[in-house]
Amino acid sequence: MKKTVTTLVAVTALTFGAKAQANWNVDASHSKLGFAVTHMMVSETEGKFKVYEGKVTSVKPDADFTDAKVEFSVDAASINTDDEKRDGHLKSPDFFDVEKYPKITFVSTSMKPGKIKGTYTLVGNLTMHGVTKPVTLTAIGASKIVKDPYGMERYAFKVTGNLNRKDFGLNWNAALEAGGVAVSENVRIDVNIELTKAK
Repeated sequence: MKKTVTTLVAVTALTFGAKAQANWNVDASHSKLGFAVTHMMVSETEGKFKVYEGKVTSVKPDADFTDAKVEFSVDAASINTDDEKRDGHLKSPDFFDVEKYPKITFVSTSMKPGKIKGTYTLVGNLTMHGVTKPVTLTAIGASKIVKDPYGMERYAFKVTGNLNRKDFGLNWNAALEAGGVAVSENVRIDVNIELTKAK
């Protein structure tokens, strides 16, 4: 009898755990994986990556993504700053060296509620240019999960943060005659992610 009760408890726990966990895929056609740097000490230049995939596994019900698992894989050669010559330079060994390091990846290690409702502190390991470093980002979630006209559940995040590109070996720069450098070391992360719930 005791063994039967224990088995029922275990099955019940697994069942509720399976119901609580949800898998979400990134809808790249409605997302943006962007960044920005300061150019020539006076303006901001923006760019984005056009080819990537990602998934989020949530372990809480509804729109609570506390402790969700986030994974991203980005094609470094898909970088686009609306300047073909500049994009070619960014793909070269001076920067991303895409032939040697074709992928940029991010795997979260924690996702905790922020001080403001609906925000999260997202921590994970970013691998870029062959270097893996922990980064901390801020994720702002949508107010609720919605269904599109096809009955597919959707959710969205805006993710922001900053990183130093030199931490990942992207060291190239050029000194300006008036002082300063051509490209800032600081990179501002500007990501909008729309998710679709896997069936």
